[in-house]
Amino acid sequence: MKSYDVLLIGTGQATGVVIPKLVEAGKTVAIIESGKFGGTCVNYGCTPTKTLVASAHAAHVIRRSSDFGIDVGEFKVDFARVMDRMNSIRYTNSEKMHDWLSELSGVDIYKGEGKFIDEHTVQVDENETQIKAETIVIHTGTKARSLSIPGIENVPWLDNQKLLDLKELPKHLLIIGGSYIGLEFGQIFRRLGSEVSIFQTSASIMSKEDEDIAKLSKDFLQEEGIAIYENSKVKKVSLSKGQIELDCSIQDENKLISGSHLLIAIGRIPQSSSLDLDKAGIKTDTRGYVIVDEFLRTSRSHIYALGDINGKGAFTHTSVNDGEIFLDQYLQKGNRKVTDRTMIYAMFTDPPLGRIGMSEKEARKSGRNVLISTLPMSRISRAKEKSETKGMIKILVDADSDEFLGVTILGVGGDEIINIFAPLIQNKITYKEFRKTVLVHPTVSELLPWILDDLKPLELES
Repeated sequence: MKSYDVLLIGTGQATGVVIPKLVEAGKTVAIIESGKFGGTCVNYGCTPTKTLVASAHAAHVIRRSSDFGIDVGEFKVDFARVMDRMNSIRYTNSEKMHDWLSELSGVDIYKGEGKFIDEHTVQVDENETQIKAETIVIHTGTKARSLSIPGIENVPWLDNQKLLDLKELPKHLLIIGGSYIGLEFGQIFRRLGSEVSIFQTSASIMSKEDEDIAKLSKDFLQEEGIAIYENSKVKKVSLSKGQIELDCSIQDENKLISGSHLLIAIGRIPQSSSLDLDKAGIKTDTRGYVIVDEFLRTSRSHIYALGDINGKGAFTHTSVNDGEIFLDQYLQKGNRKVTDRTMIYAMFTDPPLGRIGMSEKEARKSGRNVLISTLPMSRISRAKEKSETKGMIKILVDADSDEFLGVTILGVGGDEIINIFAPLIQNKITYKEFRKTVLVHPTVSELLPWILDDLKPLELES
C-alpha cells in the first residue's frame, strides 16, 4: 500500500489551484478520478454551455441584424458544427488538465472510483488498489437530480450531461425546471432553432431572485418564443408515436404537451453516496452534502471537502476559492474562512444576470436600515446604442454603515460588471467613496456611481 501526504478525490476546479502549491511545497500527492478531468465545469458545465451560448448569440444577432440597418437574408444553423466547436473546446481542456497533472513530479494518478476503507485509507475500485494519506481532500462535486414521476423510466430523458451529446437539433425541447440551467439551455436551443417549453412548479421562474428580476427575464425569454408554464406540475410522462408527452396540471388546468426531447433541470445533488463516508466517520447533512467547518474541514479534521459537495457554493469560482482556503489552512495554518466569502454569481442568459450579496427580498427580511436605488437599462445610453435595453440595475446599501449590501444587474454586460462590486464589499468601501469614482464613457457601468444619487429607504417586511 502506497502512502502520500495528500490524496485528492475528484478533479474539480480547485484542482488547478491546489495541486501546484502542494507540489511546490514538496508534498507527495495522489489523485483519484473516475471520469473526465476537470469536473463539471470543463466537461458538462461552464466551458461547453458558454461555448453554446456564444453560437446561439451569433445566430440571434444575425436574425436581428436589420435592427442595426444590415440585411443578411437567409442563413442556417449547422448544429453538427456548433456541437463540434463545443466538443473541441471542452475535450481539449480536459485532456490538457490530465496531461499537465501526469507530468508533475510527486503526483500519481489513479483512474477509478474512490471509496473510504477508514479515515486514512481509500480504495480505487478498478483494481482494488488501496491508498493511504495523511490528509484527504474530497472534491467530487455534484450530479443532476433525477425526477420521480410515473412513466419517467420509459422515457429517454436528458440531463445537462446527456444534452451535450446530442447529434441532432431537438425539434421541440421540453424542460422541467425554470432555474438557471433550464433557462440557459432553453434560450440556447431556441436560438439554434428548437421549439422550447419550460415547466416550473413554483409561481415564478428564478424563484431565488426578486420578483421584478424574474419577471423581466421571463419577458425577454417569451419574446424570443419560449413557452413558459409556471405553477405547473408534471403528473405523468409517456411515449407516443415517437413523441414525449407530458401530462400536466398548469394553473390548475390539465394539459397534454408533447415534444421531441425532455431535459430535466431541477437542480443537483452531491456525489457523496458512493464514497462510503461512514467508514471514515465523515458526517453529511440530510441532503448528502459533506458537513464542513469554516476552514472546510469535515468531522475528521485531516479530511477536507472542497467545491459543490460541501454545499457552500455551486460555482467554479467558489470551488476555486475553497481551494485557496484549504491551502491557507493546510500549508500556512492561516485564518481564511469560507464564512468571510460574499456570494457572487451570474446567470448566462442574454441579457445576463449578475448578482452579489443580498437580494431585495432578503434585505426586506433582514431588519437592517436599507437604502435602494434602481435604474432600467432603457435609460442607459450605451445600452440604447447597442440596442440592448432589456433589464435593470438594483443597488442596496446599509444606511447606517454606508456599505454595499447587494447589487443585481440584469442586462447587457451584467455578468462582467457585477465583479466591480466584489472588492468594494470585500474591503467595506462605502457607497459614498465609490460615488467619487470616475468611470469610462460611454459604457453601461459608468452610471453605477450616479445611480447612488437616487437611494431611497427600503420598506422592510413587518
